[in-house]
Amino acid sequence: MNSQDSTTNFPRVVIIGGGFGGIQLSKKLRDKEVQVLMLDRHNYHTFQPLLYQVATGGLEADSIAFPLRKIFKGQSNFLFRNAEVQSIIPERKVISTSIGEISYDYLVVATGSDTNFFGSKELEHYTMPMKTIPESLNLRSMILQNLEESLIEKDPIRKSALLNFVITGGGPTGVELAGSIAELKRHVLKKDYPELDMNEMNIYLVEGSPVLLGPMSKQSQEHARKFLEELGVIVLTDTRVSSYDGDKIVLSNNQEIATKNVLWSAGVKGEVPEGIPMDRIVRGGRIKVDHFNRIDGYDDIFAIGDVAAMSTEDYPNGHPGVAPAAMQQGQHLANNLIKIINKEEPEPFKYKDKGSMATIGRNRAVVDVGKIRFQGVFAWFVWMFVHLMSLVGFRNRLVVLVNWIWSYFSYDRGTRLIIRPFNRESMTEDTANK
Repeated sequence: MNSQDSTTNFPRVVIIGGGFGGIQLSKKLRDKEVQVLMLDRHNYHTFQPLLYQVATGGLEADSIAFPLRKIFKGQSNFLFRNAEVQSIIPERKVISTSIGEISYDYLVVATGSDTNFFGSKELEHYTMPMKTIPESLNLRSMILQNLEESLIEKDPIRKSALLNFVITGGGPTGVELAGSIAELKRHVLKKDYPELDMNEMNIYLVEGSPVLLGPMSKQSQEHARKFLEELGVIVLTDTRVSSYDGDKIVLSNNQEIATKNVLWSAGVKGEVPEGIPMDRIVRGGRIKVDHFNRIDGYDDIFAIGDVAAMSTEDYPNGHPGVAPAAMQQGQHLANNLIKIINKEEPEPFKYKDKGSMATIGRNRAVVDVGKIRFQGVFAWFVWMFVHLMSLVGFRNRLVVLVNWIWSYFSYDRGTRLIIRPFNRESMTEDTANK
């Protein structure tokens, strides 16, 4: 597709990214007098909140992914192109991509976030992130390969390194991943690997702040820690990673842990395309936008979701990087785009916080909704229902539900498969950097 390609005379809205925000924006523009063109490096939408279950063998990858074209089947004003965005050229109102230049009338950056290694090339190379399906499949293979290797390893230090797991970051991803690996150890691995002494397998959760789940209530933070410790997870708060060379991790408290398994969930940054001026990038690598999601200095370029930083009285550092915020911004921007096209005044965005939740293994979860806080079994069922209904596609919901029911009653997980052996040195650009 080149810059002259257009199938209608309607204004063209180009959306970079098929995440939660991009999907809601596109859906809301259905039947409007615009042409919607979505670009994404993948041809599918990923339900990122369940990536950790793919990484730990609870779900297959295709149960949390859904074809983007299928989502918009029947939407006549929608086009999709599988392409890598190389740069934005605002002065010409075009985007340079792997399939050529694409023109726009209005551009929406909905690229989401990527793993933040805080400038450390060492951590970027040796630790395992989990932001995409390829990365979670790599993580699953690495875990299983290291367990297999531990069976034949004679050197006690190296064997210990193969069986020690360190998860960095005490946010929802880190907490859920730590709980899932602990459940795997408790119910599954002892059956799969009867030769191994499971007491030799240690799971550490390292968090730089004094508490886990920072944005949640104190009650939820305390219960999350309690649940993890009940599962045997060693929780280290007020502790940061000083260095990691692939064999030994050194922490800020001078503790050294021999490990081949460091799972990095300690930070995210906005995935900003080339062409956005550096002075528009603020804390967390996010793009500064006004209350209408417009990027400062542009009338025709917008940003939504994790990549956007909208400073408000309630959220001075921008809205939380969660799916509801991206979805609400996508829906609101769709309405505002139509107003702008019709020469009407747009309305400022106001985020409606629907609460926070995290699960910590079987029958354990914490939920904050407004001033209501609850934990335990009921919270776990609420977490499952919300996530199940948030999945795209009936088939995916059914597959995930069946998997969860099977795992609950059988204490088993069915996808402990090394489909593609993990080799850190031969990782593709996509799995290494995205």
